[in-house]
Amino acid sequence: IGNTVLHILVLQPNKTFACHMYSLILSYDRSKEGPGSLELIPNNEGLSPFKLAGVEGNTVMFQYLMQKRKQNLWSFGPLSTVLYDITEIDSWAEDQSFLELIVSTKKREARQILDLTPVKELVSLKWNMYGRPYFCFLALFYILYMVCFTMCCVYRPLKPRTGNRTSSRDNTIYVQKMLQESYVTYEDELRLVGELITVIGAVVILVLEIPDILRVGAAKYFGQTILGGPFHIIVITYACMILVTMVMRLTSTTGEVVPMSFALVLGWCNVMYFARGFQMLGPFTIMIQKMIFGDLMRFCWLMAVVILGFASAFYIVFQTENPENLGQFYNYPMSLFTTFELFLTIIDGPANYDVDLPFMYSVVYFAFAIIAALLMLNLLIAMMGDTHWRVAHEQDELWRAQVVATTVMLERKLPRCLWPRSGICGREFGLGDRWYLRIEDRVDPNKHKMMRYTEAFKAQDNYDKGSEKLENNGDPLFKKELSALSLSRNTSRTSSHRGWEILRRNT
Repeated sequence: IGNTVLHILVLQPNKTFACHMYSLILSYDRSKEGPGSLELIPNNEGLSPFKLAGVEGNTVMFQYLMQKRKQNLWSFGPLSTVLYDITEIDSWAEDQSFLELIVSTKKREARQILDLTPVKELVSLKWNMYGRPYFCFLALFYILYMVCFTMCCVYRPLKPRTGNRTSSRDNTIYVQKMLQESYVTYEDELRLVGELITVIGAVVILVLEIPDILRVGAAKYFGQTILGGPFHIIVITYACMILVTMVMRLTSTTGEVVPMSFALVLGWCNVMYFARGFQMLGPFTIMIQKMIFGDLMRFCWLMAVVILGFASAFYIVFQTENPENLGQFYNYPMSLFTTFELFLTIIDGPANYDVDLPFMYSVVYFAFAIIAALLMLNLLIAMMGDTHWRVAHEQDELWRAQVVATTVMLERKLPRCLWPRSGICGREFGLGDRWYLRIEDRVDPNKHKMMRYTEAFKAQDNYDKGSEKLENNGDPLFKKELSALSLSRNTSRTSSHRGWEILRRNT
C-alpha cells in the first residue's frame, strides 16, 4: 500500500505537497535499504517511483529524490564535491534503463530532465569518452561497407544479349549471367569477396536488430523518431533485400536488379542516421523523419487520388492517337508515371505541336495545372514549413535526446571490455555496492545576491511605469492621489539609486 501511495504522489500536480507526503511515508518505512525498501518496489510496468518521475517529466520530484540520494564528500568555501547515486540512472547494468525510458516517452517535459544534474554530467561523460569515438568509427565502417556493396552492384555479372528484339521500343543490350558463368575470372573472384562481405553485413544487421525489437516492442522501436525508428525500418529492409538478391543469384533467377536497386537506395539513405552524432546535423534528421512519416505520408494519399484520376483522363484522351507521336501516354502505366512527373513539375506538358492535339487535352491539362502545381504543392510546402518551425524550437533538447539514445544503443551492443562502467563504486567511501558520480560544484554567494537585487529593481521599474500611466490619465478621480504618488516615486528612485550603488560595489 505504501509503495502504491508513493507512485500516486509522483503523479500529483501539487509537487510541493507530494514531496512532503513522500518524505512522511518513507519515515515510517522499516526497511530503509535493500530490496524491501518502498522506493525500490516497482509497479506493474516495472517502474520504481524514481523512474516514474522521469517518465512523467516531474522535474521537481526528480530533483527532490536526487537530493536525498547525494552524499556531500567535502566542501571548502564556495567549492564542494558531491557524490550522486546513479544506480538506477546508469544504463550499464539496467534491463530497463532510466535514460532509455526518458528518450522513449512522448512527453516533452521528460526530456528536460536530461539537462539536470547528474543526468547531464553522466551523459556527457559517456558520450565524450566512449560514445562519440565508437559512433564515428561505426559511421566510417558503414560507409566503407556501402562502397563495397555499390562496387559489387556496378560490376555485377552481365553478358551481351543474343536474342533478337521483339519490339521497336526494346532497348536491352545486356542480360544477367547464369550462376555457372558469374565466377570464372580473377575479377569475378574479387567481386565474390565483396559480395560475401555484403551478405555477412546484412546477417549481422538482422542479428543485432531483431533482439531489440523483441525486447522493446515493434510499436515503440519503429515509432519513436528519437530512437531512430524509421532508420531501423530502412536498415532491416535493406538487409532483407540483400538476402533476396543472394537467393536470386544462387538460383539464377532473372530480375535481381529489383531488390538490388532497392538495397542501394535504402543503404545509402541510412547514412543519414549517423548525422545524429553531430550537433549541427542531428536536428535535421529529426525534421526529415517527421516530414517524411508525418506530412508527406498524409499528402501522398491526396496526391495518389489526383494522379489516378488525371492519369486515367489523359490515357482516355490519347487512347485513339498514334503512340509514335505522343509516347508519354501510350499505355496506362506510362500515363501514371507521366502524370506523376507532371504533378511534381519535373517535365513540361507533353505535347507534339506537329500534329493535331485533342481538344480535351487542353481542358484536362488546365485543370491539372491549377490543382496540382498551384494548390497541392503549396499546401505541402506550408505543411513542411510548420513542421520545421516546431522542430526548430526543440532542436537542442532533441539533439541531446538523440545523443542519449545513441549512447544507450552503443552501450548495449558493445562488449563490456570495450565499455567499462562509469562512476565510482561506493565501497571506496564506505557506501556499499551502489555506484556514484563525483561532481564538483562552485557556489557563488554574490551571484544569488545580485539576482535578488535584479528582481527587486525589475519590480520597481514596473511600479514606476504604472505610476506614469496614472499621471497621464485625465480622469479627475486620480488627481487626489498624484501628490502621494510623486512622493512614493521620489522615495523609490532614491532607494533604487542606493541599491544600484550597492550592486556596483558587490560586482
